Amino acid sequence: MSDAALVIAGQLDAADAPCITCSFQAEDMVVLHMLRRTKPEIPVLFLDTVHHFADTYKYRDELSERWGLNLINLQASEPSPGLWKTSTDACCARHKVGPLFSALENYDVWFTGLRREQSPSRANLSHLEPFTLPSGRVIRKVSPVATWTTRDVWIYAREHKIPLLPLYDRGYTSIGCEPCTTTPLDPSDPRSGRWQGQKLECGIHIQPVTTTR
Repeated sequence: MSDAALVIAGQLDAADAPCITCSFQAEDMVVLHMLRRTKPEIPVLFLDTVHHFADTYKYRDELSERWGLNLINLQASEPSPGLWKTSTDACCARHKVGPLFSALENYDVWFTGLRREQSPSRANLSHLEPFTLPSGRVIRKVSPVATWTTRDVWIYAREHKIPLLPLYDRGYTSIGCEPCTTTPLDPSDPRSGRWQGQKLECGIHIQPVTTTR
């Protein structure tokens, strides 16, 4: 697990304006815990989609206060509650992709809690990847726990006494917006409870099509 600490140390040294996106799932909390050892004031970007579980909002607020987080809640300029009923792609684009990509213009290093084991779409994930925003600006996307297993994450959380989102105790293994999250449909696939298994990603971790200048 020491590889994650080395990745974080190297990228923080090279960063002028780092941030972390945090859904307050276990992986994000582990990466955030490691980051705060060196940079406790790092901006923590939370995508408030207006569709999260009440448990998620409560946990976010409790951990933010307990850890003294520099929490930045991102929300669509015109939220559309219930848009998921018409199109989950449109809902994710409005409430996640748009607000995040706009906010990332202010940073040069973006830390995530992504892991290869989470999904086939993440199987080739690297610790460090360039990410080009729709504007054409390139930032560094850093996934310190890319090679970790679920067991690694939970061991770290237990050893460092990190309280985790209570929804895990109710059988959820990948937690997003309430309308589009269930317990896993396939016990061998932790993300199979997302979007009724209809897609693998919301769009924020997919390289966008850039505009020309």
